[in-house]
Amino acid sequence: MANAPAGAAQYLARFSEQSISCSPYALAKLGVDRSRCSLKIEDYMILCIPFQFGFKRSLFIASLSKQELVFFQKYVNNIANLSISFLRPGKAEPLNFFIRCTLTQIGQMKDKENVGLFVVDYKSTPDELVRILGGFLEFQDKLRFQYDDYSKKVIRVTPEAAKILGYNMFATVADGTPNGRRIQVVNFHSKMIEQLEAAGAPVRVQGTKVDYQLFFKKFRIAASGTVETAVQLPQGIIRTVVNINFSPELVEIIDDYWLSVQNVPPQQAVK
Repeated sequence: MANAPAGAAQYLARFSEQSISCSPYALAKLGVDRSRCSLKIEDYMILCIPFQFGFKRSLFIASLSKQELVFFQKYVNNIANLSISFLRPGKAEPLNFFIRCTLTQIGQMKDKENVGLFVVDYKSTPDELVRILGGFLEFQDKLRFQYDDYSKKVIRVTPEAAKILGYNMFATVADGTPNGRRIQVVNFHSKMIEQLEAAGAPVRVQGTKVDYQLFFKKFRIAASGTVETAVQLPQGIIRTVVNINFSPELVEIIDDYWLSVQNVPPQQAVK
């Protein structure tokens, strides 16, 4: 990488020891074409998807039986060829990579039957791939800064605000149960959600961990947090305030919202 362009070199200097967990959000932002990702091990082509991206090492998952996992163990420490494509904004053709790797480990994914986990070390990392991964991590750093900054500005969820947010006015909360309860989000910012639940809902104690599903046009957001306060209102409705952990999707939605509001004429601005 000694002759890498400045951009790639700078990303390596900042992020070379970091990795990216490949959530659906991360895969979408990176532009990974999930239909065009495979590992070739000798004469075998294994369709896979990224599980964790790094600048030197990455992890991929594939649908394999226990017998197949045992079979491929003999190829550990052998050469594997990674083929992966990225869809780039404004580009008609995908960006294709063919990367020689060393297959360093194969195992079964924890708690996932018939899912194999492949660990590969790159022989060398293409500069353009470095820029893709580095650009994503740089954007995440920006969102973490905004996570703090946007905690100072509350969004009141009115029909007008929901339209700008692209919020479908549908959300659920769960606290360890398989099925979430529908809630009404009335106020939120990057670190807080204030919600209302119908009479009969539990009054959760402070510190209870909860998980949200928030439905926006841009993203279906999975967020988590802990209860700060919960009270039962005179009508029986439960009002709960939850401290939210960092959710890049939610911060991105909030950032888009405030940028949109700034461009709305003053008489139409949502307060």
